[in-house]
Amino acid sequence: MSCSAGVRWGVAVLVLVIAASACGVDGEWTTDAGGAPDAGGAPDAGCLGACGSHEGLVEGVRGWYLAGDALTPSDRLVIRVRDLTVAHLRATLDGADFGDLVPIGVGLGLDRALDGVPTGDHELALHADGETSPYATMHFRRSHPLYVIVSNDWDTADTTDVQLAAEDDLHGLHPALVITHLVGPYTFTDPAVSAPRVALLVDWLTRARDEHGDEIGLHIHPYCNFVEAAGLACHTTPQYAASTRGAGYTVPCTAYDEADFGTLLRTADALFMAHGLGKPTSFRAGAWILGLQTLRALEANGYVVDTSAANWRRLEEWRGVPGTTLYSTTMSIWSPIDEHSQPYYPADDDLTAPGATSIGILEAPDNGILADYVTAAEMIEMLGAVWDGGPLDSPRAYSIGYHPVSLPGQNYVRIDDTLRELDLHLATDDAGPIVYARLSDLARVWPR
Repeated sequence: MSCSAGVRWGVAVLVLVIAASACGVDGEWTTDAGGAPDAGGAPDAGCLGACGSHEGLVEGVRGWYLAGDALTPSDRLVIRVRDLTVAHLRATLDGADFGDLVPIGVGLGLDRALDGVPTGDHELALHADGETSPYATMHFRRSHPLYVIVSNDWDTADTTDVQLAAEDDLHGLHPALVITHLVGPYTFTDPAVSAPRVALLVDWLTRARDEHGDEIGLHIHPYCNFVEAAGLACHTTPQYAASTRGAGYTVPCTAYDEADFGTLLRTADALFMAHGLGKPTSFRAGAWILGLQTLRALEANGYVVDTSAANWRRLEEWRGVPGTTLYSTTMSIWSPIDEHSQPYYPADDDLTAPGATSIGILEAPDNGILADYVTAAEMIEMLGAVWDGGPLDSPRAYSIGYHPVSLPGQNYVRIDDTLRELDLHLATDDAGPIVYARLSDLARVWPR
């Protein structure tokens, strides 16, 4: 069933949304610079964009300009003045000369790269000959991007049609969204999943990749059907919880040494490529439980980004649950990780910090965690820990996600409401610095 028409999968809930849109039509400043985050002080409380008596004659004005990197190109400042009564205009940026506008058809224009212009709040003024007051002024913000990663963990071999439809609906409601699907290789080894069903899932994933630009990454819970298909003996202990989904499901990836985990990765790669999904290059360990040996195996097998570093404090639902160790284990492994944490290359001897020598795979913390454990209000609150609403002086990343198996219902509403807030600050809409990105793309933004 297609859900692109915009059906919301779930029940209505009351969600705290801390603000509204940043920019109005044609870059006019209508409120502050952020929704949930605080604007941090606009240069002019009444205007972000073209201001003054001639503002209606100035075209192409933006309120936000991105400072580029290897993933996102830098925005150029391109404006046009349609006014036949003025023959010459000179531009100044923050009071310094910024060049003359040149004739372009009907009117004058300015096309300038902003390389070398620092991030922050700026004022561009246009000056006519012989006038003491500016012909027009423009306030804008130059910022590095805030990359938002939306991912999902395939904990089960099959994903139902209802669950797939809910994911389709997210794309329909949020056209700029790209998703990283962290797919479980047990889809291809579980005997309970028929060949026609596998073909349907592969077709769905392929369409998500080709039509929406989604990424197909890897997620491993070491189910015995997958481990044995790789030619290894399956471990059934230790377990962080009793398994309700088959042997091996709650065994951590760390139960396998570097060599054996490399075998599991190569088996998964071969299964993905045999089904036309391509080789995955992004990864998250089941239950976020990762070891240095796991990370080294990932590096040796061509993976570029891992996102197992968990904001464990937000997994409090697991705290104190009898017979489980997930909360205490993630706390032990990822103790410094929280909503402020940003991508880094782990040290050779420390998963949680960069070092003088490092493992060659980017660790991108799951700093906003999954909708199974946090409400939309909490996800929006954590966004504020990453971005205060003002220009960013370096790229930042914010990660949220969900499990397809539990998406319809409450978790769908949580994700959808959070995406609605994020959509209010998209760079493509001149509303902020947010850019949706695939997980593997982050390795280009944060090179080793």
